[in-house]
Amino acid sequence: MARHDARNWHDCVKVTRLFFLVASILLLQGASGQRVKVEPEVSSYPGQTVNLRCAFTDATGIQLTMVTWIYEPKEGERLNIAVFHPNFDPNYPDSPVKGRVSFSPSPPSLTSPSIQISNVKMTDEGRYICEYATYPSGNEQGITNLVMLAKPQNSATIVTVDAGTKPVVVARCESKDGRPPAQISWVTTANGNATTVSKAGTDNTMTVTSEYIMVPTAADNGKDISCVVSHRTQVKSDSHPLKLVIQYAPQVSIIGYDNNWYVGRTNVVLTCQATGNPVPLSVQWKTMTGEMPDTVQIKDNQLKVLKVDDAVNTTFVCEVKNRIGTGKDQVTAMVRGTRLPMKGATTGSIVGAIIGVIIILAIIGTAIAMYRKHRNNKLNGDGPPKYKPPPPKKTNSSANRTITNSAPVAEDRPLQNQSYNIQSDEPVTDLDAHHDDDDDGYGEEDREHYYSAAPSGWDDPGNNEVPPFYMRTDRDPQDYDQGPNVNRGDSFVSPAMFV
Repeated sequence: MARHDARNWHDCVKVTRLFFLVASILLLQGASGQRVKVEPEVSSYPGQTVNLRCAFTDATGIQLTMVTWIYEPKEGERLNIAVFHPNFDPNYPDSPVKGRVSFSPSPPSLTSPSIQISNVKMTDEGRYICEYATYPSGNEQGITNLVMLAKPQNSATIVTVDAGTKPVVVARCESKDGRPPAQISWVTTANGNATTVSKAGTDNTMTVTSEYIMVPTAADNGKDISCVVSHRTQVKSDSHPLKLVIQYAPQVSIIGYDNNWYVGRTNVVLTCQATGNPVPLSVQWKTMTGEMPDTVQIKDNQLKVLKVDDAVNTTFVCEVKNRIGTGKDQVTAMVRGTRLPMKGATTGSIVGAIIGVIIILAIIGTAIAMYRKHRNNKLNGDGPPKYKPPPPKKTNSSANRTITNSAPVAEDRPLQNQSYNIQSDEPVTDLDAHHDDDDDGYGEEDREHYYSAAPSGWDDPGNNEVPPFYMRTDRDPQDYDQGPNVNRGDSFVSPAMFV
C-alpha cells in the first residue's frame, strides 16, 4: 500500500514539472515574439522609397549576435536580402531588390537594424522578415507585409443588343492595372445578373472585368444602369452611369376611332403611333381590301376621312418598319346610318350638382341674414333690456310722508293733446303739454302733494338713490316742458298718470 502511494506521488510530481516546463516555453516564446518590433503593414506606390523598421526592445539577459532581413515573394520561397553582424560590414546577397536595399541609418546597430528600399516596383510586394540571432533564446523575428498600390483605370461601356429570349451581355465594366484588385458592382432596375473575372495585368497588377447579363426586352430600352468601382487608392467609389440600348421592331397602335362613324360625318382622323429602336423609318396605310376610299387623305402617320360614307366601312391597317423588323396595327370602321346619342351626365352627377347648388344658396342666405341682423343692431342701439329688473324697494320716508292735503287731487282739465303714432297705431300722451310755467293752478303745498302721490315703490332720495326725472323736487319748473327722455319699450310713469 505504501509503495503504491509513493509511486502515485512520484507520477504526480512528473506531471507537474512537465506542465511548468511547457508553460515556461510558451511564455518565453511569447516574450521573445513581442521583443522584435516591426510595422505589420507598409504600403507604397511604384517608384517610391519605403522604410521597413525593426528594433529589439528589451535585450536584458539576451546577447544579440546577428540580424538578417528575409524576403518572401510567395509562400514557401525565402530570400536573404540584407545581413548585419557587428564584427563585419553589412552584406546584401543576390535578390530582386539588390542595389536598391540598404540599412538605414548607416552604419546600422543591432538594436535598430531598419532597412529602406528605393524605387520600389510592383513585384517587390510580399513579406519582409526581420530575424535576430540571439543567445540563449535562439532566433526571434517580426514580419512586415509590403503592399504595393496601383490606381486602376476604370471604364464602362454599353453593349447594344436586340430584344430576344436568351440572356446576353448588355453592359461591361473594367478596372485595369490596379493593385490590389478592384471590386465592381452594378446598380440598375433591370432584371439581370453580373459576372466578374480577374486576370493578371502588367507589372504585377490586376485587371478586373464585370459583365451584366440579362434577357433583353423592349421595355428595358433606355433604363439606367451604373457600374460602381471601389478601390483602396480611391477616396470614394467611381460610378459610371449608362443607359441600356435594346433594339426592337416597331410597336404600333392606332388611335382616334370612337365607334361613332355615321354617314355624313366629316373630318374624322386616325393616328398611327409607333415606337421602336432604331426609330421607324416609314409608315404605310392600307386597307384589307387593297383599295383606299376616295374620301380618305393620308399625311405621314395620320389618315383623315373627309366625309364618312359606305366606302369607308372597311378595315384600315397601319404598317411601320425599321431595321429590326415590321410592326402593324389595324382598326375596323363600322359606318352607322345615324349618329349615336351623346353621352350625358349621369343621374348621380345631376343630383350631386343640385345638392351642391342648394348648399351654396343656403350659405349665401345665412350670411345675408346675419349681416342684416348685425346692421340693424347697430342702427337700433342696445334695444330692450336682456333681464327682468328687480322690484322697487319701499322706504319709510315714502310711507310716513305727511299728507297735508287729504283731499284727492282732481284734474279738472280734460286730457288733451293726445297724439297717435302712425306706424304702430298706439296712443301716445304728449308729455310736453301737461304743464306751463305759472298757470298750472297748483300752490306750493299742492305741488308737493302732487309729487308725493308717486307710488311708494320709488326710493326716497334720502337713501342715496336717484329718483326718476319727473319726481325730482329740486329741478327747475321749466324743465317740465322737456318731458322724460324715454326710449320706445322703456318703462316710465308720467305726471298725467297720477290723475
